[in-house]
Amino acid sequence: MSDTIDIAPEVAEALAAGKPVVALESTIISHGMPYPQNLETARAVEQDVRDNGAIPATIAVIGGRCKIGLLPEELEYFAKGSDILKLSRRDIPYCIAKKRDGATTVSATMILAGKAGIRVFATGGIGGVHRDLAGNYDVSADLTELGKTSVAVVCAGAKAILDIPKTLEHLETLGVPVIAYGTDEFPAFYSIESGQKSPLRLDSPDEIAAFLKSKWEFGLEGGVVIGNPPEADKALAREAIEGAIDDALAAAKTQNILGRDVTPFLLERVTKLTEGKSLDANIALVRNNARLGAKIAVAMAG
Repeated sequence: MSDTIDIAPEVAEALAAGKPVVALESTIISHGMPYPQNLETARAVEQDVRDNGAIPATIAVIGGRCKIGLLPEELEYFAKGSDILKLSRRDIPYCIAKKRDGATTVSATMILAGKAGIRVFATGGIGGVHRDLAGNYDVSADLTELGKTSVAVVCAGAKAILDIPKTLEHLETLGVPVIAYGTDEFPAFYSIESGQKSPLRLDSPDEIAAFLKSKWEFGLEGGVVIGNPPEADKALAREAIEGAIDDALAAAKTQNILGRDVTPFLLERVTKLTEGKSLDANIALVRNNARLGAKIAVAMAG
């Protein structure tokens, strides 16, 4: 393992003992939510993992050192910090070489979790194929990472601002299994329904753990998407959120927002348009995914 990786003692002890560990990303803290909700959510998500029998390992880069597990003061630093890079696969070496601070996206978190030997990662939603692909050809690096890095990603589906049918097609091309947990339909982040049937359905953490073991023990490398629908009382109606997303997309186009700036812009805009309801739903679904991720990690360790 690279000598630029520091594993927190609690996480290292758990891994050495074969105990369940769940990776958590840091971009959702520094770029995905406003303060103080981001810090409150980060703390709550770590506690959700603990309450369900696993050890949380929030991942980030600090001063060029890759951190697998953050201290409480480091969580607060990422929640308040303003000069923190947003790291995908391509950005990790720059951040290390320049000794910068960086928050890991899904793809970067998968890479560092995989290097540390963590197989389960809980997040909000994965990136994917953006709408109006012909106009900007924006496809998230999360998808290619899922095709090569053997980490299971528990999420509420792809972010609702994306083209979900094209995202599912792209995952199929990459050979990435897509599982819906307890439902036949692939979830749509804020909403339970996406209108898209999930390729696979499994109904318990034990079933998912058995699937993951069979995939990797057979030698099929690469990740797995586990789509966990938001809780019914916390989810937003698909029709209601679509109007806000359309408005946000139009604003992004008018303001020429491109590349890595698109997703945070759209999420912030949707939060304003829904008067905070989308942020509440986002927080709830991240915590719901953390709970399921912990249960899967426990089942895999059993």
